[in-house]
Amino acid sequence: MPASTAPVRLVLASRSPARLATLAAAGVTPRVVVSDVDEPAVLDAARAGFGGDLDPADAVLVLAQAKAEEVSSRLADDDEDGASALVLGCDSMLELDGTIVGKPADADEARSRWRAMRGRSGVLHTGHWLVDARDPEDGGTGGTLGASSSTTVHFADIDDDEIDAYVASDEPLHVAGAFTIDGLGGPYVDRIEGDHHGVVGLSLPLLRELLGELEIPWRSLRDPR
Repeated sequence: MPASTAPVRLVLASRSPARLATLAAAGVTPRVVVSDVDEPAVLDAARAGFGGDLDPADAVLVLAQAKAEEVSSRLADDDEDGASALVLGCDSMLELDGTIVGKPADADEARSRWRAMRGRSGVLHTGHWLVDARDPEDGGTGGTLGASSSTTVHFADIDDDEIDAYVASDEPLHVAGAFTIDGLGGPYVDRIEGDHHGVVGLSLPLLRELLGELEIPWRSLRDPR
């Protein structure tokens, strides 16, 4: 059976301006509904369920799923119109020396993080989870699935003054791994191995593949021209 080309309404379960901008640049304007999950509690429950620590790629996927499912459930309860949509949850973490690091708690932690990262490499993991909450008459499948993208990031060997100036910009305090590639942190990333969009926080190629699993063509998300 051919995939439907009817327009699909996407809900982004994230407050990330970078994720929103990535979708907008690709011609997609989602509705933003920020998730309200307790991330440490979600990870603790997952570790208990799996009986041990989670791989970084699994940890971000667990959080992405929790965010997508929480928003989908909330829309179904509170907003009949908004319930008939495709919900996307995302989460990103940096893996450095086998340790998962998210957003720094404060400027001191951001400075310490950068002193540990400079001149070295880490892996940025981003989890993606889709919940197809569309009505069956709109082509909804009830499907739910996800995957993670992982990109190796090689950081520049910058000095303490450069680190202090970057941290003073306040940007590192609001992003996973205390850096961006599409903002003020871009000059401090020498190169990457993998998907650029995954480092920004939303892998467009991976999202397209997940949509394909639900028989939703990418073009159905794009805004009408």
